[in-house]
Amino acid sequence: MPYPIHRPRRLRRTEAIRSLVRETHLEAFNFIYPLFLVPGEGRRKEISSMPGNYQLSIDEAIKECEEAKSLGLGGVLLFGIPEHKDEIASGAYDPHGIVQEGVRAIKKAVPDLLVVTDVCNCEYTSHGHCGKIVNGDVDNDTTLEWLADAALTHARAGADIVAPSDMMDGRVGAIRETLDAAGFDHIPIMSYAAKYASGFYGPFREAAESAPQFGDRRSYQMDSANAREAMYEMQLDLEEGADILMVKPALAYLDIIAAARQSFDVPIAAYQVSGEFSMIMAAARNGWIDKDRVMMETLTSIKRAGASIILTYFAKDAARLL
Repeated sequence: MPYPIHRPRRLRRTEAIRSLVRETHLEAFNFIYPLFLVPGEGRRKEISSMPGNYQLSIDEAIKECEEAKSLGLGGVLLFGIPEHKDEIASGAYDPHGIVQEGVRAIKKAVPDLLVVTDVCNCEYTSHGHCGKIVNGDVDNDTTLEWLADAALTHARAGADIVAPSDMMDGRVGAIRETLDAAGFDHIPIMSYAAKYASGFYGPFREAAESAPQFGDRRSYQMDSANAREAMYEMQLDLEEGADILMVKPALAYLDIIAAARQSFDVPIAAYQVSGEFSMIMAAARNGWIDKDRVMMETLTSIKRAGASIILTYFAKDAARLL
């Protein structure tokens, strides 16, 4: 048997060597930590399907933000659950809504922490859909007005980045135009550019209390079978003024993340969503997998695919390990 000339195992022999030649490196600043804000004080209600994550009153959220800053995280992403919901999502664009007040309080308490706001309506509508319902479906163009108004109130409150997640056609352009006209041309838009109609969102529906009361969201979120359409959606968002493109979910769409990285010279984000998080946690609690090892393996795969920004419920845990 001929002697092997090529021995790749030489560079795998010790942890020091493996670290030296490692191609993909995770850093705490790669992670954005999602938070769910609710009215009141002293409220910290664990989300049963997402262990270790909570619905938080603003004072409790500030504590999370202080820890996020101390861990060196890239920032936080804010979702809001209002006191009351209605058919016109009025809480989404109320200047004194839960997210708007949360932004003000967080920026006052932790001014150097990056605050991203989710711009959508599903948490604020009584029916759980992402916009105005007309004849049983979401009316695209009316919804654009709600989204633009919400983004503007977030910017006025002090948000560093706004992130529309609704998948309405033209929403990035509507938000960009509204922000620019009001003097917020410096606020970036992180667009949920390729957001798929996914089964991985289940636990989030509990966290945000946003399950649709009828039907589903397949008429506006993307079909999971489509890749070329994702590239088209991203290109449209760039043309409308998006600064960062996001793929959601992450693990089942690593090919989309990689294609986006190859196609577009802007930052690429990916959202490791609630279902991805909860599956890992459930398997770990059953003793089937090593939670920390699988957590880091999945996060590394997302970055290796091309995402430099990872929105993940594992943000704090991963940062501590790093």
